[in-house]
Amino acid sequence: MRCLFVYNPVSGRGKIAKKLDRIVRALKEKYEIVDVCPTKASGDMARFVKEGAEKYDAIIVSGGDGSFNEALQGVACSVRKPELGYIPCGTVNDVAHSLKIPRRLKGALKVIRTGDNVLLDCMKINDRYAMYIVAAGAFTSATYTTPQSRKQQVGRIAYGVEGLKKNMKFDVFSVDVSGGGRHEHTESVFVMLMNGKYVAGLHLNKAGSMSDGKIEVAIIRQRKNPKFFHRVRAFFALAHLFLLGYKVREKQIIRMEGSHFEIQADDSVVWNFDGEKGLSGNVVIDVLHKKINMLVPKGSKNL
Repeated sequence: MRCLFVYNPVSGRGKIAKKLDRIVRALKEKYEIVDVCPTKASGDMARFVKEGAEKYDAIIVSGGDGSFNEALQGVACSVRKPELGYIPCGTVNDVAHSLKIPRRLKGALKVIRTGDNVLLDCMKINDRYAMYIVAAGAFTSATYTTPQSRKQQVGRIAYGVEGLKKNMKFDVFSVDVSGGGRHEHTESVFVMLMNGKYVAGLHLNKAGSMSDGKIEVAIIRQRKNPKFFHRVRAFFALAHLFLLGYKVREKQIIRMEGSHFEIQADDSVVWNFDGEKGLSGNVVIDVLHKKINMLVPKGSKNL
């Protein structure tokens, strides 16, 4: 079997580059040929993976959630389904948490060598892809506007600081959402579509699944011209959602489930895909059922 290992040398304070020899030795215990490609610029991960999907039996990627999303852009558009392995080394690693892939290098390598192959869902948004979350509104820009140097220094705290700096106003925007047999039109401060169990390091969608063919949607409503009390109320609704989970009883949260959604929004609304800056404005979101051939811990259930 032929394997391509693509890694982001910046993620995780450069620890993967320091342990490259160890990783390659471990991969050669399973694969006959192991080729290595470090990324140097944005877009390299997607390009290397897309090209590799046509040539290799396995593609192993290493980096944070953003790097995984880049890899997804390459593998999701491929006709072939090479097995995809993941060595997480980012700030939050929501994909790894949702799939129960250990953050420690030894554990992640064990999953690649001895784990099970599971077909997982991903989301297609217009002509882009996301694995575990599509979101817009309050705090969602923090993951892609926080400087890499700050993330390396203080980790996930950097996201909180960046979010507070840029999102305390809780800007209100209109959304028109159709899907799952329902239609909702409302003013909102936050919209989230989830395919994973973890968001921002929190076990937000405990009952969610990455292989059931559907996604869960949460919309936090707001008035068009909110007063101070209404802004505070929206803040607490968002806090309840993240601290108590998707199923929390909260009147300001609209919940929807389905496999196809059409969302109309102003061009000023920017969507976050797996922690990366995505598209703006209107989006059509489809679940691609069992599209990704993923290596997960042996015996994993309820993924």
